[in-house]
Amino acid sequence: MFSTMLFAGPALTADIDSARIWRAPDNTRLVFDISDSFEHSIFRLDNPSRVVIDIKSAKLKANLDQLNISPTPISKIRSGLRGSADMRIVLELKSHVRVNGFTLKANEQYGDRLVVDLYDKDQVAKKPLSKVLPTTNRPIVISIDAGHGGEDPGAIGPKHIYEKVVAFQIAQRLEKLFDKNPDFRGELVRTGDYYLVHRKRTAIARKSRADFFISIHADAFTNPKANGASVYALSTKGATSEAARYLAKKENRADLIGGAEGSLNLDTRDPALREVLLDLSMTATLSSSLDAGKYVLKNMGGVARLHKKRVEQAGFLVLKSPDIPSLLIETGFISNPKEARLLSSGAYQQRMAAAIYNGLVSYYMDHTPEGTSLAANKGKRERSYTIASGDTLSGIAQRYNTSVTTILSYNKMGSSTIKVGQKIIIPAR
Repeated sequence: MFSTMLFAGPALTADIDSARIWRAPDNTRLVFDISDSFEHSIFRLDNPSRVVIDIKSAKLKANLDQLNISPTPISKIRSGLRGSADMRIVLELKSHVRVNGFTLKANEQYGDRLVVDLYDKDQVAKKPLSKVLPTTNRPIVISIDAGHGGEDPGAIGPKHIYEKVVAFQIAQRLEKLFDKNPDFRGELVRTGDYYLVHRKRTAIARKSRADFFISIHADAFTNPKANGASVYALSTKGATSEAARYLAKKENRADLIGGAEGSLNLDTRDPALREVLLDLSMTATLSSSLDAGKYVLKNMGGVARLHKKRVEQAGFLVLKSPDIPSLLIETGFISNPKEARLLSSGAYQQRMAAAIYNGLVSYYMDHTPEGTSLAANKGKRERSYTIASGDTLSGIAQRYNTSVTTILSYNKMGSSTIKVGQKIIIPAR
């Protein structure tokens, strides 16, 4: 028998009001909402494999039978009194797991909670990524992170529009756009409705050998009139505006809402050298992030009103990867009724995804990494372009080393008049 004991707070009579379950690719999270502070213990038993959760002086009000346990390692959940007042919940398991439990204090979205994480132990061995991805003529990999998820809904707009849902829907659309381009590949960081701590998100991007990391969000503010989309890069010296400081604090606090554990491990054998190399890497990465942000912001301006007409900077944890250029995209204010309606519209989500896509593709057309298929095929493939605010055919022709006449002829256009959102084909050069 293997056991681990966890305790929190004094023993008081408490109600287990509700329970939720979330399945991630390599773990399952079970969350109990409890009305007051409580004392608990968790231990694992073998033959048969099960996890036992004891909550002292507690009453079960939640209906555990309503939990969808089919995609999890849990085969059955039982509950009953232990003694006269203590509640025992037993998770019968289909496979061996590693168990971790912790409590979360009440915050602006939830009351006191008990979180039980079940980590899968039997993982299918996979080929090293170096064997999967070619080192030459490879696609440019864009890691797309849908903010929040699972236990953390993010901002909540009118009619219960959740930021986590909007962000995931836009991220899915963006991934499909990149996957249609043979010189790019989109990789979703979060593939379903579950929570990932910020460091895990960047770790997943690094495993994908991402060239760029995009984190999709939808803003919120106390004033429902606040509106507009924004693009953020990391600031190593603090935020560049009061709005950026407020937003960074809000987004970073998500780790407390979702329940962060663990920390980033750094090799400190030569701390002075590590600090110099890290600083050099971060400087180059931040420069690339800011450059790419300008392209993305310009294209987003053709779809949405911009909250700020320049790339903002703030200390977002999710952007703090020293080796991967990163941007955080606020697609609009979900707290604004008009923008909330737009953000929940599939057509608007597609336009927003296309703007982000066009921005990054344009950036890489001008800053093409060596060894990629884009570098090898530059000038051999045509590409689609969506007209953004401020675009002119002459400017587009100059950017892609072609002529207005060629674009007009290729697209069978009768005049050089263009409109925002119009799609044209840029011929190969």
